[in-house]
Amino acid sequence: MAETVQDRVIAILAEQAVLEPGDVGLDATLNDLGIDSLGLVEAVFGIEEAFDIQVPFNANEPGQSEFDISTVETMVRAVEKLIATQSRV
Repeated sequence: MAETVQDRVIAILAEQAVLEPGDVGLDATLNDLGIDSLGLVEAVFGIEEAFDIQVPFNANEPGQSEFDISTVETMVRAVEKLIATQSRV
């Protein structure tokens, strides 16, 4: 069975949070997972590498980014959108 975008994003976030992927809920925030700003930057790099995309994320101003990091689900949807958009380029 092929791994979905959601599965891969959750796996990347779980690795940063030192959790099992099954312990990462879609409604969880990065704070809920215990992911700090450095962990977020590493997760963004991991996402970029895993999906061969460029994430529009500014680590200095994460709230101003086009990449929604409010919950795991919003991050998954943002990655799916980037994959769709960047694969057309």
